[in-house]
Amino acid sequence: MSRLRLHRERHLVGRIGWLRAAVLGANDGILSTASLIVGVASAATTQNNVLIAGVAGLVAGAMSMAAGEYVSVSSQSDTEQADIMRESIELKADPEHELDELAEIYVQRGLDQGLARQVASQLMAKDALGAHTRDELGISEHSTARPVQAAVTSAASFSIGAAMPLLMVVVSPASVLILIVSAASLAFLAFLGAIGARAGGANIWRATARVTFWGALAMATTAVIGKLVGTVV
Repeated sequence: MSRLRLHRERHLVGRIGWLRAAVLGANDGILSTASLIVGVASAATTQNNVLIAGVAGLVAGAMSMAAGEYVSVSSQSDTEQADIMRESIELKADPEHELDELAEIYVQRGLDQGLARQVASQLMAKDALGAHTRDELGISEHSTARPVQAAVTSAASFSIGAAMPLLMVVVSPASVLILIVSAASLAFLAFLGAIGARAGGANIWRATARVTFWGALAMATTAVIGKLVGTVV
């Protein structure tokens, strides 16, 4: 048996689609809900009102993430399909020109003219549209837009992320609610940053520091605004 069949590599690029949506959703869930809770709590309202605001933020945020991801990724998918359709028409109208075009792409990647044309000819004989989609348009299986997957992943991960600071509201004494929610949410964000970096093969410490810094800044800002609004009202 071929050694290539025995050794199947697993590349991290295959995780890009769902990983992006999951990390973005969970991060937004924790950060937006925690910031909302801290802001409302800073306005000197009751713990019950803070919890209601947090739950409303969870539901609204999850629906917003799902709708936003679906619309955004659907637009990407429509663009990809339009490009593929245009390429299909061009292949039928002028296959020789498309062969030259594909061969030139391989020349630019380092093949000599003769070998590039031979490779282009063999690939087009097997799957002309697939070869042009991959090598000319840059659309591959890993990067293909999947609107429903992105929407569901974003909504679910947002809800899971938002549930974390909400849980802190339930278990925290009213006197230290802001402190506990802020500290726990920053810990959640740091943990999420580390998990996302680990899954994507990125630098763990850099990702953790980045998400923690922006989380602290967002919560501090909403706390100040909530305090000011609460004082005025």
